[in-house]
Amino acid sequence: MNPDNDPNKPQKIGLALSGGGVRGVAHLGVIQALTDHGIKFSHISGTSAGAIAAAFFAEGYAPKEILKIIQEASLLKLLRPSIGSAGLVSILNVRFLIEKFIPHNTFQQLKTRVTISAVDLGEGRLVYLTDGELDMALLASCCLPGIFKPIIINGHMYVDGGILNNFPVEPLIGNCDLIIGSSCNHLPVVTEIRSFGNLVDRAAMIAINSSLNTHKILCDVVIEPEGLGGYGIFDTDAAEEIYMIGYEEGLKAIEGNKKLTPPSPLKGELLT
Repeated sequence: MNPDNDPNKPQKIGLALSGGGVRGVAHLGVIQALTDHGIKFSHISGTSAGAIAAAFFAEGYAPKEILKIIQEASLLKLLRPSIGSAGLVSILNVRFLIEKFIPHNTFQQLKTRVTISAVDLGEGRLVYLTDGELDMALLASCCLPGIFKPIIINGHMYVDGGILNNFPVEPLIGNCDLIIGSSCNHLPVVTEIRSFGNLVDRAAMIAINSSLNTHKILCDVVIEPEGLGGYGIFDTDAAEEIYMIGYEEGLKAIEGNKKLTPPSPLKGELLT
């Protein structure tokens, strides 16, 4: 509810986007469904793949445009580690691609407020990045520890925010009247593990989901496509399918949900 109880005042709507590798493409489908129904966001927070979706959407790209960028520029493939490479590899080679599509490279010039989560490896704590070089913040949030070299920002080493918070709802609390969470890591029941990659992915999903419920209850609406459990975090060839799963789940969330379909305030002007 609005603090001043003014029913005619547009609500500030926050959107939290989880990490999840290529499964994060589902966020784009969810965003497409929500924006198709006139819902606009005042603040978006994201981790890893969710941070990329947040930044590109906040720059003004439509979800389908972002999907095209991911497919044609192979953005997520560039973020995929080279299996069998010796030692840690650098993730910095992706900077050129981010700067190509977001040339101003700043949080402040985005059309919507964005918060990106990462982990300060040296201090062992979660941080929320809201200023500085946007590309470095995005790479820090995507920097899988043990695979990529940590990203250095102002003398601090940063790695993937999903280690400590894969569903960063907290930055939206107190700043938004309504919080929508999009989580792409639904954990299905399985009866066998077919490969080492499946084993690693399964273990990561279990760890991620261990704290998921504590973040879900902070949201007013949670959108969590169940069909994503069969896709691996590096299953880049399935991007189109994953997008559609997110879109369909977004439509389901809107249907009959009074929080998402009131007659007026959610369809007001974009608030920043």
